[in-house]
Amino acid sequence: MEPIQYKPADFKSNQDVRWCPGCGDYAMLNSLQKAMAELGVSPEQTVVVSGIGCSSRLPYYVNAYGMHTIHGRASAIASGVKVANPDLTVWQITGDGDCLAIGGNHFIHAVRRNVNLNILLFNNEIYGLTKGQYSPTSKKGFVSKSSPYGTVEEPFSPSQLTLGARGSFFARTLDIDLKTAQDVLLQAAKHKGCAVVEALVNCVIFNDGTHKNLSDKAFRADRTIVLKHGEPMIYGANNEKGLIIDGFNLKSVTLGENGITEKDILVHDAHCQDPTLHFKLGNMKGDLPVALGVIRSVEQPTYDQAVVEQIADVQAKRPARTLEAFLHTLETWEID
Repeated sequence: MEPIQYKPADFKSNQDVRWCPGCGDYAMLNSLQKAMAELGVSPEQTVVVSGIGCSSRLPYYVNAYGMHTIHGRASAIASGVKVANPDLTVWQITGDGDCLAIGGNHFIHAVRRNVNLNILLFNNEIYGLTKGQYSPTSKKGFVSKSSPYGTVEEPFSPSQLTLGARGSFFARTLDIDLKTAQDVLLQAAKHKGCAVVEALVNCVIFNDGTHKNLSDKAFRADRTIVLKHGEPMIYGANNEKGLIIDGFNLKSVTLGENGITEKDILVHDAHCQDPTLHFKLGNMKGDLPVALGVIRSVEQPTYDQAVVEQIADVQAKRPARTLEAFLHTLETWEID
């Protein structure tokens, strides 16, 4: 039987999308539906789980099974769905507040356990639904309703947090870069394990332009690099720049200067088990370009498959018994 060919429209629900006009979440929804269609998993085999926040409305807009759950608990509930029915494709939709504040503990343990989930983390560096408080990813010094004199905290780095929890997959994309977004979401879905995709999205109401230094077409090519496994780390408007190792650090160089050729440029290895270089790539800033695309993708045993195998092993070693037979294996007594 020929596999069914799905279209993005097959994953669009009949609900009106209720985000603010211009919100970056629209673009990510569009990219997700395209990735779902290309993946070829039916809507009946797809589950979308979310917590609380603007991005967490997304399950209503996807034609699949959906669960709009409670604040910060999406990772726990998505893990339960996957372990209970490993054949389902499970997407977790969350935001920087929902995932990294109240939900931080559940998130790192889902990553540590390597539950086979696809976690799409919308990062707009603000609490949007509750009207503009600073979030765990807001930059130090950020002025908001809850930090009128500027935050005094260092923000979380989603890439460092994921890799620090021994994550097997981490990717990053910009909301407006539809091609990269669709590609990394598709790779995340195909990955066997906990796949975290950080989507840098814009909040037009409470934090407009937070990623403009990366997304603006005038300098996007010079300030971002789309990493692809097995390809040289080259970027720039004319592909004239690249990354090399200088001592223990990454360094940006210009091809043709000081005898630098393409042979000197680092080749991206997303499958390297040692995460040292992935840490550096995920945390680039300042004079270095921000890394987009798949930064890390390695094979590791998954939690849900381990549970299935453990149950099968125990069942094979013990004969099937009724509840009554089991109860009679325990201490029993009769009451006159």
